[in-house]
Amino acid sequence: MAVLLGRKALVCGASEGIGLASARALATLGADVTLLARREDALRAALATLDDRHGQAHALLVADLLDLHAVLPGIAGAGYGIVVNNSAGPAGGALQNADEAQLLTVFRQHVIGAQQLLQAVLPGMRAARWGRIVNVISTSVKEPIPILGVSNTIRGAMASWAKTLATELAADGITVNNVLPGYTRTQRLQQILRDRAAATGKSEAAVAEAMLASVPAARFAEAEEIAHAVAFLCQPMSGYINGVNLPVDGGRTKSL
Repeated sequence: MAVLLGRKALVCGASEGIGLASARALATLGADVTLLARREDALRAALATLDDRHGQAHALLVADLLDLHAVLPGIAGAGYGIVVNNSAGPAGGALQNADEAQLLTVFRQHVIGAQQLLQAVLPGMRAARWGRIVNVISTSVKEPIPILGVSNTIRGAMASWAKTLATELAADGITVNNVLPGYTRTQRLQQILRDRAAATGKSEAAVAEAMLASVPAARFAEAEEIAHAVAFLCQPMSGYINGVNLPVDGGRTKSL
């Protein structure tokens, strides 16, 4: 069903992985989707894969979440009712070793970037009395992940950002939710495998086996499975789901 026909969606980090899968899922539901990422060649290739059977006008936007100022006026006037905040995770390592510059850069990329996009689209969402903001973050907001110190910190900040906004914006018909992917077959997973192998001296295969031992489903997720959750939260029927952290992790998260 084209339940998002006539809705415009902006998907960040949409040239590959979970971002691209989310864009495809939203397009299948009828949305006009704009893909945002840094690499124009990758965006053009991704754009060609979007479903347009309902006559949608999909688009791309070349931008870096660390410097959105040039594109914010256009975003503000585009009438987006859906924003998917998704950005590459920071490099691994112990939090105690992270320097100020690293923390500030990642905070700006994730939290400040999301805040800038919010303020650009919010007047239009309020005028329409409808909006969906979905943040793709991490299960680390429930249980910190070893050797991902900076990521754990910033993902937690994003979760609190979202929960605060969910309360502030609910009366305007705008929901703000978080999807928490578990171990998912993306380039990010490959980076984590490399980092953990380097830190422990084990092979990547052994690291992967140990990771899967913690997943009741006994497999890694596919990006499309995370995207399904993103798309569900963007639908009109999901309007009473607000301020939640939704793990999509094969049952790995042990906390409630």
